[in-house]
Amino acid sequence: MNLNKLTFPILLASGLSMVSFSTLAIDAGDWLIRGRLINIDPDSSSSDVTSSKTGGVVPNTSVSVDNAYTLDIDITYMFTPNIGAELLLDLSSKHKAQSEGSTLQSLAPGDIIETRVLPPALILQYHILPQGPVRPYFGLGFNYTYFFDEDSTSSLNKGLGGVSGVSLDSSFGWVAQLGVDYDMGDDWFLNADLKYMDISTTATFDSGALGHVSTDVDINPWVMGIGIGKRF
Repeated sequence: MNLNKLTFPILLASGLSMVSFSTLAIDAGDWLIRGRLINIDPDSSSSDVTSSKTGGVVPNTSVSVDNAYTLDIDITYMFTPNIGAELLLDLSSKHKAQSEGSTLQSLAPGDIIETRVLPPALILQYHILPQGPVRPYFGLGFNYTYFFDEDSTSSLNKGLGGVSGVSLDSSFGWVAQLGVDYDMGDDWFLNADLKYMDISTTATFDSGALGHVSTDVDINPWVMGIGIGKRF
């Protein structure tokens, strides 16, 4: 676990707790809607690719996934002052996979696949101080990740003698969350939020040089966001 990323909401909560402000308590039946700018930072790894032409694994052909920025919206319903359920609805983000293994880098250096990603999630939250101006919370839930608009880059097409049928399987996994809301009055609040998502996929495509190719990729991103919310 990356402890440096965990310090983001913790330090913000500690700093805001020193500021005096009017308090608007959260109660059962409240709806909390947040909008955030987020950075999606994959902690990625992959297997070497398998090839139908070689009949097995091609050594040193791993890949990595780059980070991206986008916006997200979440809607939280409070069952009690402490317990709520969040529906996370990120806007799609665009990511690129890069060649990492020495064999794949020699054939197709740099970016090799582009895709858009849509990862909605449902999270059960516990809000620690619902009556305070600074309201930390944590949560655990599940995410479903859908990949679309997959395509190969010119580097991969050139290196493997033409590529077609690029596809990334959808993913279902868990998500953990740590965040904090800071009351600004009049039902508005600031928000900082950190999530870790369990996302994995199998990428497949057909190529001239290696035939049908597949590789298993663990994306597992840290999602760090800051934004604003309103209580209804």
